[in-house]
Amino acid sequence: MGKKKLVITIGRQYGSGGTEIGRKLAKELDIEFYDKNILRMNSSESGIKESYFHLVDEKAGDKLLYRIISNLAPEIRKPSFGPDLISADNLFRFQSEVIRKLAEAESCVIAGRCADYILEDIPDLKLLRVYIYADFGTRVSRVLDRGLCPPQAVEQTIRRIDKERRDYYRYYTGRSWSDPVNYDLLINASTAGIRGSIDLIKEYLRVLGLR
Repeated sequence: MGKKKLVITIGRQYGSGGTEIGRKLAKELDIEFYDKNILRMNSSESGIKESYFHLVDEKAGDKLLYRIISNLAPEIRKPSFGPDLISADNLFRFQSEVIRKLAEAESCVIAGRCADYILEDIPDLKLLRVYIYADFGTRVSRVLDRGLCPPQAVEQTIRRIDKERRDYYRYYTGRSWSDPVNYDLLINASTAGIRGSIDLIKEYLRVLGLR
């Protein structure tokens, strides 16, 4: 049996800096970082245009279905090549397959995509589940500094994307996105900063003997 792979999953509020933290952490650990590039890998594997994956990226599936089964997670099974080929649920299954394959093949950092849930029962895997959050003012400033949306829409955008991520996570896992019990380490990036957050994760890995 080969050496156990280390996978660090990063859940993050929009504008908290979680993606930057994950990318820089991966570089310092000399492992791969995955976020939206997983969508391109999905497209390559399934033959489905990448645009379809972007349409459902971190958004819950059918809203009516979501309301009906808000406390249940759809079965994660093999993806279908039938009539539901481009449904949100089927695309999630494709994405889940890619994430599991990545975790089995190499150590990496994965941002979002319910990776903490998808990988939690994988045997022989060193899994660290991190959640990055920040106060609202910090997030507003960060989004504005990066020109990610017009100033007049920044607060609405942050709340909308957070809601989409929260609904997406709830729909596919049956859990609360920000519930501490779903993570091993929670970091306030407002106080720790980008550098401090990276150092905290690395120190946590050292304490647990994972690195």
